[in-house]
Formats: sequence, C-alpha cells, structure tokens
Amino acid sequence: MNEKTYTITSQAGIHARPATLLVGTVSPFTSEVFIEYKDKQVNLKSIMGVMSLGIPEGAQVKIMAKGDDEEQVLKSIDKVMQTEGLGA
Repeated sequence: MNEKTYTITSQAGIHARPATLLVGTVSPFTSEVFIEYKDKQVNLKSIMGVMSLGIPEGAQVKIMAKGDDEEQVLKSIDKVMQTEGLGA
C-alpha cells in the first residue's frame, strides 16, 4: 500500500467540482483508493463519500492506494492536486 498526505490549499476546499475531478482521476485504475480526513476514511471512487467528508481549506488529508497500479494512482493524484491548485 502506498500513501501520501496533502494539505488542501484551495480556498473552497474539496467541494463538488474538485471531488468530481479526483473521483474521475482514480476511477479508471484497478487499485483500491481511499481518502482519510479526521479519522474518517472513504472510497475515493465514490463522489458521495468524498463529499461527505466536508474537507475545508487547510485540512490535512491522506490518500491511500492498494493494488497493482497504486504508484500510478498517486502520480495521477499528484498531478491533479498541482494543476488544479487543490493541495500540496
């Protein structure tokens, strides 16, 4: 299992549009992917799960991937976080 922690830098946090981007980014991969915020973990392939976390600006989130393509998943998430200005 690979994991990475991000600090959300977007002023709006992870609302509908960025949540949709993240879900769309990881959905094609076969790995299981989870996002964790405040000790609550949800499937990153579930838009409703991601939205239920209510992640604000400044939040620390951990993204975990487990599977054959886990490294590619995290690289893709890195790219989205940087290009969309969501987190670092």
